[in-house]
Amino acid sequence: MRALPIRTHPNLLVGCQTFDDAGVYKLTDDLALVQTLDFFTPIVDDPYHFGRIAAANALSDIYAMGGRPLTAMNIVCFPIKELPKDVLKEILKGGMEKIQEAGALLVGGHSVDDKEIKYGLSVTGLIHPDRIVTNQGARTGDKLILTKPIGTGIIATAIKGKMADQTSIDRVIEVMSALNDKAAEVMVRYGAHACTDITGFGLGGHLLEMARAGQCEIAIYADSLPFLPGAREYALTGLIPAGSYAIKHFCEHSVGIDPKVESVVVDLIFDAQTSGGLAFSLEASKAGACLKELREAGIKDAAVIGEVTGAHPKGRLTIKKGGSHYATGSF
Repeated sequence: MRALPIRTHPNLLVGCQTFDDAGVYKLTDDLALVQTLDFFTPIVDDPYHFGRIAAANALSDIYAMGGRPLTAMNIVCFPIKELPKDVLKEILKGGMEKIQEAGALLVGGHSVDDKEIKYGLSVTGLIHPDRIVTNQGARTGDKLILTKPIGTGIIATAIKGKMADQTSIDRVIEVMSALNDKAAEVMVRYGAHACTDITGFGLGGHLLEMARAGQCEIAIYADSLPFLPGAREYALTGLIPAGSYAIKHFCEHSVGIDPKVESVVVDLIFDAQTSGGLAFSLEASKAGACLKELREAGIKDAAVIGEVTGAHPKGRLTIKKGGSHYATGSF
């Protein structure tokens, strides 16, 4: 991207410079477009659930900006001569279910004949220009809330290796298929300063992006992190995707790790996620009430996982031993 002549424009409110979740283009003083695109190869065996997960993952970028999805377009790569069309129908059925659940409209799409299945969405949403939540606004003293448990990459690796038990499979599908709509509504209502959704760069990678964009230092409480059932156990057996090691290596020069933190927890922090939760920062005084409302809205795994500890010109992430009293339900 550095070699490309990227143009700027006064109406382009969020572009690609800060690695945000979606682009935002101002149409009028009170209306802006939020645009994103995401697709990937199957992460579970069932085509219907794959479609649901891929759609939820793409829609999440709109929610991470505080926006509302409006329209969606399918992106499909499928080996039409090698697999029955019923498989494709199930993928699209799952995707359509999530598009409709989000209150958006499917307006078309594009498909190509490809040896490897890929599916996702291009999504357009709406937002007020003054209410955009980017990954840049974290402030010293803010608490950090995560709305979904982590470990999807490790469990997906266990699924591919035929080693995952049914409880782990059912739970990871449930988590990855869940929209971040309710979490976004609560986040916006409590005036979040910064937000990102946790996807392919892992919790650690995305929080480091937030720290760099906001020129601050973010600390994670290792003992407050919510993990998916089985994720820790599978990680201990070595079922860690290669991409997760690449993420950790890429980030290591900007990350400080307390030696008391278990190595398996660090692996989980940098585990590449699919359709993860929102991670957002807000005033510490609001964190308890916000967390309570998230849990009342059915987001039971939501937890305060860290805080913004100060300014840092290049952005830094620290991983500390210990936890937050909010994570145990004390408000």
